[in-house]
Amino acid sequence: MTKRDSNPQKHPLVCAIAYDGLCTFEFGIAVELFALPRPEFDNWYRFATVKAEPGPIRALGGITLDAQDNLDVLQDASLIIVPGWRGADTPVPEALCAALRTAYDRGARVASICSGVFVLAAAGLLNGKSATTHWRYTDKLATGYPDVAVDADVLFVEGDRVYTSAGSAAGLDLGLHIIRQDYGAQVAASVARRLVLPAQRDGGQRQFVPRPEPKARTGSSLSALQDRIRASIDENWSIERMADAAATSGRTLARRFHEETGTTPLNWLKVERVSRAAELLENGSIPLSDVWDVCGFGSAETFRREFRKTMGVPPVRYRERLGAPIAQA
Repeated sequence: MTKRDSNPQKHPLVCAIAYDGLCTFEFGIAVELFALPRPEFDNWYRFATVKAEPGPIRALGGITLDAQDNLDVLQDASLIIVPGWRGADTPVPEALCAALRTAYDRGARVASICSGVFVLAAAGLLNGKSATTHWRYTDKLATGYPDVAVDADVLFVEGDRVYTSAGSAAGLDLGLHIIRQDYGAQVAASVARRLVLPAQRDGGQRQFVPRPEPKARTGSSLSALQDRIRASIDENWSIERMADAAATSGRTLARRFHEETGTTPLNWLKVERVSRAAELLENGSIPLSDVWDVCGFGSAETFRREFRKTMGVPPVRYRERLGAPIAQA
């Protein structure tokens, strides 16, 4: 059973909810961040795996676990983590919802990783709050829970002792954020180094570069033109040049872009340039001061503005999160 005699201020209790159909990776994130012994620190968390329902728990990958603790343990929790859920449309047991509400009303923090947001939403803990989840689920969350302000782009959201994170790996970013709040930046950085992760990614960073998906594929597809532009993205691609390259008029080009991508030629080009810039920042192959020119932004100021508008963070911050050397623009 979970030890309850430790100082809760120095050793706060973290509880991870286990359920039949457990998302193994998301659960592993909670275990790695909060349950792994860390003797290098004077103070660290206590950890409990809490069964949401009776019986053995089947997890993805053919694993079965039988945790000792049940929902009663949540009365002592400082932080409760819901590591995914077995389905966005799968009902959440009322006993679990009630236990989460009681713990939250008592002062506990609650957090979700990926689809675990649907458990918090079902418990009513997200009403009137902002939240996020994996981009595949954001529309379903907004439709099913209209009282929740869904932010589809960010890595994680925090507000009023409720934390929600995006796709699975964003749970690592959220966990490090919580550790930073509890024990400070140095401790969080040490944990991140052991995980071989960047010490901090801003919660407001975009989950991914929002490239438009093709709406149609026809015999007159723009793929050849798009490939040509990508191959020389540092050059000046005006509407007139695009139209000439496609052997069509500017009006026809705009219509075809809308049909195939749902956006305008220049908006498509901007997203492609930001995407290429993100790749260069991630692999650190060229100095930051050269990225804007290589990607065809025209100026460093335009690059910074468009990158931040699309990705949610400035390019300097985007590269910092990877721990890469920075050459200022």
